Amino acid sequence: MFGKEGEGMVAEGKMNSIIGKGCKIDGTIEITDGTLRIDGEFEGTVNCPGTLIIGKGGKVKANVTVRNAVVGGTVIGNIDAKEKIELQAGSHLEGDIKTTRLVIDEGVFFEGNCKMSPDTKPSHQAPAVSPGEKKNPQPSGAPR
Repeated sequence: MFGKEGEGMVAEGKMNSIIGKGCKIDGTIEITDGTLRIDGEFEGTVNCPGTLIIGKGGKVKANVTVRNAVVGGTVIGNIDAKEKIELQAGSHLEGDIKTTRLVIDEGVFFEGNCKMSPDTKPSHQAPAVSPGEKKNPQPSGAPR
């Protein structure tokens, strides 16, 4: 699952940025195109219009804005993904997430809030009470 995705991206030339194991970086990462993989440690901010992959040994302390995120390691911070977040078995996430699709494997630690909504909002919301109903009906059996 995780290894195959990362290996396929490298073979196809889609993986254009890697923070390797043993590397520790602080700051802001701005990717203009492609995928970022973090197997080391990163602290700061990540903006990537493609996919962020955090390897099993990766440790990220950052607010992340991406299209897709695949988390195999540890994230302390918020993730805002336009399309999908995948939390893989053994991963650890402390922070809020916002996405349209979410996959959580068994054995994931997640502490935070999750907001899932489609990109497009409906043009109008259905009324909470249909026109013929009373707003505060009395329970059955209550005196009238």
